[in-house]
Amino acid sequence: MPTVFRWLLRLFASLLVLIGLTLLGVYYLATRSLPDYDASYAIAGLSGPVEIVRDNASIPHIMGSTDEDVFFGLGFAHAQDRLWQMTMLRRTAQGRLSEVFGERTVKIDELMRRYDLYGAAISSVAVQDAATTAALQAYARGVNAWIAEVNRGARGRGAPEFFIFSNEIAFWQPADSIAIGKLMAMEVSDTIAQEVLRARVSLALPEERVRDILPDVPGPGVAALPDYAALFPDAPRSFAALDTATDPLSPVSPRNLAGASNIWAAAPSRSAAGGTLLANDPHLGFSAPALWYLARLQLSSGGVIGGTIPGAPAVLLGRSDKLAWGLTTTYLDDLDVYVEKLNPDHPEEYLTPDGYKRFETRRSIIRVKDHDPVTITLRWTQNGPVLPGGHYDLRSITPRGHVISIAWTALGGQDTSPTAALRLMMAGSVDEALEAGALWQAPAQNLALIDKENIALQVVGAMPRRAARHQTMGRLPSPGWRPENRWSGSYAYAANPRFVNPEGGILGNTNNKIADRPFPLHLSFAWGDTQRIQRWRQLMERREVHTRESFIEAQLDTVSFTARALLPLVARDLWFTGDAAPDGTPERRRQHALELLANWNGEMNEHMPEPLIYAAWMRHLQQRLIRDDLGPLADAFTHLDPLFIERVFRDVDGASAWCDVVQSTVPETCADIARQSLDEALIWIAEHHGANLDSLRWGDAHQARQDHPVLGETPLLKWVVNIRQSTSGGDNTLQRGLTGGTGPAPFANLHGAGYRGVYDFADPDSSVFIISTGQSGHPLSRHYDDLGDLWRRGEYVPMSLDPDLARAGAVGITRLIPARGG
Repeated sequence: MPTVFRWLLRLFASLLVLIGLTLLGVYYLATRSLPDYDASYAIAGLSGPVEIVRDNASIPHIMGSTDEDVFFGLGFAHAQDRLWQMTMLRRTAQGRLSEVFGERTVKIDELMRRYDLYGAAISSVAVQDAATTAALQAYARGVNAWIAEVNRGARGRGAPEFFIFSNEIAFWQPADSIAIGKLMAMEVSDTIAQEVLRARVSLALPEERVRDILPDVPGPGVAALPDYAALFPDAPRSFAALDTATDPLSPVSPRNLAGASNIWAAAPSRSAAGGTLLANDPHLGFSAPALWYLARLQLSSGGVIGGTIPGAPAVLLGRSDKLAWGLTTTYLDDLDVYVEKLNPDHPEEYLTPDGYKRFETRRSIIRVKDHDPVTITLRWTQNGPVLPGGHYDLRSITPRGHVISIAWTALGGQDTSPTAALRLMMAGSVDEALEAGALWQAPAQNLALIDKENIALQVVGAMPRRAARHQTMGRLPSPGWRPENRWSGSYAYAANPRFVNPEGGILGNTNNKIADRPFPLHLSFAWGDTQRIQRWRQLMERREVHTRESFIEAQLDTVSFTARALLPLVARDLWFTGDAAPDGTPERRRQHALELLANWNGEMNEHMPEPLIYAAWMRHLQQRLIRDDLGPLADAFTHLDPLFIERVFRDVDGASAWCDVVQSTVPETCADIARQSLDEALIWIAEHHGANLDSLRWGDAHQARQDHPVLGETPLLKWVVNIRQSTSGGDNTLQRGLTGGTGPAPFANLHGAGYRGVYDFADPDSSVFIISTGQSGHPLSRHYDDLGDLWRRGEYVPMSLDPDLARAGAVGITRLIPARGG
């Protein structure tokens, strides 16, 4: 027996040693892909030496003898830090994820092939101006120089993910950079989801109730739309829930989780120091690493510093010594869904204003890891690509004998947006930047600008020209064969709204409605914000002059105007009412919850219980109001719509009818529903966060989930690659932390400001910026999450163009030296 024990002990010890050696081997191989920031490389393709000085936040300051060499250096730095992220973005745009991930991503690849974003990017290379073409080519050479160095120097394949997914790394092409821009256009748009939902709801509810649950932004009324059933009598009337499941690798944004942003500017007359001010924080889905990468370029036009996207040679958000600029999603309606009628005798034909035409078709082969290739047939109509019913729940609104096609400005093959971006960052004034905006095609954005004396806000992006007789005004899928529903090109750039040096000296946008123009010059019916703008106006108007600090304060503000507006309305018949109740009873818990909310100022602070009680109450309230009318389709309404709640509790146009449960005999009042939903919310809170209301923390439920999109669900590895942070803010605060709205953690923070910047031209080098993770995409790097701690605390790093300051705290200086004969 002792002999058996000794052998078991030896085997166990050997197993431990083997596991330890394996882990050490994995760690060694993984660390081989950590770049050495203090190295020199002899590289062909340079006209002179390039220096990449990484400051103490690992932000590269790139200096070279020509602009092309500087863009080469940016490509090299991007590839050093984010090569895996770049290749993933490229594969997504190309529809080639399945070569790496197998069957899991076939549906994503199929969708991307049908859009053919990459084909449009290839076509767009030829229409860029000479300077942009040179920048794209130089940037690609820089990326490829690092890939070649990785291959030559056995540098761990460039990123640890490449050990797990060992596919070949293709060299970078200029079209790859343009394709990433088009991919971003997809990520900030949820128009298809909005149109499909409106169509389904219009099949289920009368028109007046559709206006309640999908309300228009307050302003001049909209002419009544036709019922979807009237347009397409054979459309399926399904109450089935929408398919809201999304793969982290998918670029398709679910409804309510598309792009958003804040931006505001002050003229010298409204600045305490007499210089212009600009603050910008774009909102996108969180990931680890963040989408944004901070960089400084020393170009012939001067220094430029700000936020870049790995894979593209442009500072998209930032400043030079003459100009600062930022972007917000404008929600311009630049996409239409069309229902195309098939020829019943020849289903390869579809109806047009001129009779039946054959689809334009092309076969495409999707290569799938460990499985046979999948061959699909791509089809296009005169309106755009055909999408099968399995995407966006299109089958739920597609009549028999029809298919769906999409018209979208981002699908154009003559896209000069890259030229616009490069001209913008080299502009020396607001006027030059406004001129550059004329070349921007997609995605449509609000471009905010300041130079040392002027401020401006300009909508950039192609605005489709629709006919005034358009049957659905672009709000619902429309018959694609009717000429009045088709686009006739785009409006001239001069038709896009522009605001320059307003009398009040303040400009801003929180994705709110910016233009009140009749259709078809309306821009949009669906705007991204009706709430944050109210709080922003309060903060801007309470000061006669502003400073960098007051702009930072507004950027980090967590007071919910929505909570302040809705709670007195919803709880007006519940405050301080009811008999005294003993501890431990539902009545006492309700009274205590109402006491907390009555004394709350609406601040969505991570350390407080009131935000969680409020958020849970409003979530259960909305579901109670709509579930009996919409059934499973109510699952599509994942986030609180304040305008809907306000319409119901103010009984606008009879909207209080939502409070009466259709299936019950006794009529319910809105006060009944408010009370019942609060009790229900408190039960949910007790089950998920504990019964002691005073000890609740909003931040426990509202954790920012900055997860690795590939390894984030892998056991053990997820603890290394995912970044989780307790956060303040919420869906409707200026410091926006948009919640997921579904699943066991509906208040998880999935979407927010991955980049923040505040620029002050009274003292440009006092400008600041931050991203939500770190500069490196390598989980073993100390720069993987180091900026995330500052971001969570509402702190920033200096945004200086002073090269001596960058060198003083440099973590490394990379030198690229022209190779002999190169």
